[in-house]
Amino acid sequence: MGFLIRLLVNALALYLVTRVYGGVSFAPGADAVSIILAALVLGIVNALIRPVLLLLSLPVNVLTLGLFTLVVNGVVLWLVASVTALNVAGFGAAIVGALILTLISWVLDALVNALGLDGGRD
Repeated sequence: MGFLIRLLVNALALYLVTRVYGGVSFAPGADAVSIILAALVLGIVNALIRPVLLLLSLPVNVLTLGLFTLVVNGVVLWLVASVTALNVAGFGAAIVGALILTLISWVLDALVNALGLDGGRD
């Protein structure tokens, strides 16, 4: 049940990013299934590829005091956009979109935790 809630929260966060920021959008005619699929791909890429990218960029990340993580998050969003119905206007838009996605996800996670819908996750 927790996985399903997490997937829906990610899908809602992606959808809200496309509504708030014009640099990230879904392809015309994209439906709820496309949004959920993009959220699933985002979760898989965050779980498998993002840690490798963070490890490879560790020296640069240390030099920039962690700010390079924004670039890594932008790369992740750009990768997701390349295989799903998500469209990103460019690499700069991917970085801004990833930052907005992080903020929206943080708020939604706090809301889910406050409502007790997190399935016992801490």
